[in-house]
Amino acid sequence: LTGHEIDWLPEAIRLLRDELPNIEITISSQYSPDLAGALMRGKLDVAFLRPETQTTNLVFKLLTKEPLVVVLPSDHRLASHEAINPQDITGETFISVSNTAPVLRVVIDDYLRRSGIDIKPDHEVDHLAMAVSLVASTRGVALLPAYARNLLPSSLISRPLRGDVPTIDLVVGYSKTNTSPILKLFLSRIDDLIARVSKKTH
Repeated sequence: LTGHEIDWLPEAIRLLRDELPNIEITISSQYSPDLAGALMRGKLDVAFLRPETQTTNLVFKLLTKEPLVVVLPSDHRLASHEAINPQDITGETFISVSNTAPVLRVVIDDYLRRSGIDIKPDHEVDHLAMAVSLVASTRGVALLPAYARNLLPSSLISRPLRGDVPTIDLVVGYSKTNTSPILKLFLSRIDDLIARVSKKTH
């Protein structure tokens, strides 16, 4: 899943190379629904993605629950707040994700509904880089997974949400029918992978 390479990929590769020094690894960075499709077609052995609902014969193992954060210009009127109430973004130019990220879109829409906020997105984006670009160019705000902080230019900042913070699951996905011994090895080391990344990011 694009954007997660920074935290998860180095540790996943290190973990496999510890056991199989000569392993050949091919990496593909795609939207989450496309990764799920590639797993179902047998084009990928394993993927870091969202728990997509329109799938068959896939198994998802939870890696982490990521909080959503508010991304906004560093000189925005809300930037001085330590945490932002969802009601504070009413009236701001709001950038949301399109249906290329259906799981994230549902989490954002449900959160706004639960918070009693009726906001229609001014812009919908297909990927994180576009969201960052539009926040900068429109001086708007976006709700994005916390890993977006890894990709922000100096002109943008992130702030936590106040109250009941929404989260989105990051999972490892694979096909039930995949009998690869390398996949089996990787899955046996998932807990170790989670521990390594958690230690590095906290």
